[in-house]
Amino acid sequence: MSFATEQPSLSRRRLLAVAAGLAGGLIAVRDASAQAVQPGAHQQVLDKAVGGKKAQPGKVRVRMPEIAENGNTVPMTVMAESPMTAADHVKAIHVVTDNNPRPEVASFYFTPANGKAEVSTRIRLSQTMNVLAYAEMSDGSVWSARAEAKVTIGGCGG
Repeated sequence: MSFATEQPSLSRRRLLAVAAGLAGGLIAVRDASAQAVQPGAHQQVLDKAVGGKKAQPGKVRVRMPEIAENGNTVPMTVMAESPMTAADHVKAIHVVTDNNPRPEVASFYFTPANGKAEVSTRIRLSQTMNVLAYAEMSDGSVWSARAEAKVTIGGCGG
């Protein structure tokens, strides 16, 4: 009995597949390194969200743990004080971070039918940073709050 051993041949199709895989890997590495924190980016996101209106501190609260052992899943609750009537209600709450590679976290939109302006979720933080929440009111005013979360293990690949 004779067993023939075949040597795998490097076909043109296989060579192109390997080259494409390597190129894709290099692009992914470049993109990951390009996600650096850009100072002031969070303010640009907020300005765009609220039309450049100046926010006043108050009427909004951000509740989250002071120390987050894992930045992959940090619990957060944001609430804004409002009677939630047709004449006086929260239109939106925008949440950003000041030190994440991508500062926009979320925007939540409300109507008087919501009854109260409160949301709870989990967010991802790369390191210790401030989480800022802006509430847009039906009268055009904008209110803000801030909370700091100390992160021991980053959750954004950093």
